[in-house]
Amino acid sequence: MKVLAVDTSASVAAVAVMEDYRLLGEYIINHKKTHSQKLMPMIHEMMNNLDLKPGDIDLYAASVGPGSFTGLRIGVTTVKAMAYAAGRPVASVPTLDALAYNIPVSEFIICPMMDARNRQVYTALYTWKEGRLKRLTEHMGVPVEELLEIIRQKDGKIMFNGDAAPLYEDFFKKELGDRCEIAPAGLILQRASSVAHAAIINASEGLTENCFDMIPFYLRKSQAEREYDKKSCAPER
Repeated sequence: MKVLAVDTSASVAAVAVMEDYRLLGEYIINHKKTHSQKLMPMIHEMMNNLDLKPGDIDLYAASVGPGSFTGLRIGVTTVKAMAYAAGRPVASVPTLDALAYNIPVSEFIICPMMDARNRQVYTALYTWKEGRLKRLTEHMGVPVEELLEIIRQKDGKIMFNGDAAPLYEDFFKKELGDRCEIAPAGLILQRASSVAHAAIINASEGLTENCFDMIPFYLRKSQAEREYDKKSCAPER
């Protein structure tokens, strides 16, 4: 099975093609958030370099969120359009799950963190069990202080990745001491190969979709929507 996967959930734009867990190619760019300009040229170059056509891809996959509202829409829309044109199914992969797949080590609890601003993060906790990644919590949007209390209820060392890991490294190292580890630089940010890996597992379990069913997973409302809700609920004077 050949899978083309993309991740545009944050500052990184990433594209990968994997065949039965064998990585054929991956492009990652972490320079300005111009996914609308970079994603399709990256896909085009990747496919040309691998001598592949859209019909050669068996499954299209995208990181569906949480993350940047605009970035997610770009990635999801691109994958849906390509899958529709090729008549292929899609796989929706939560961004936090894909980040956890970056870290294939069983001795740590894995904690991907994405910056949600105002000392809040999108996060979840994971562990490897019998060669499979298992999620220990729901996907959450929480203050870092609340995440700390959740972690304190768990035993063992924690490895953090995601764009919020460097932001709150000092905080967690101060609070958790030698329980806290930060992933190496190459494993901190989103990788499309991890999206592809998760998508292949989804496909093996029958968890694929029609392209029309793929939608972004925002986890919470946008800042504009929250501000609108506040104004709508404000008492009239």
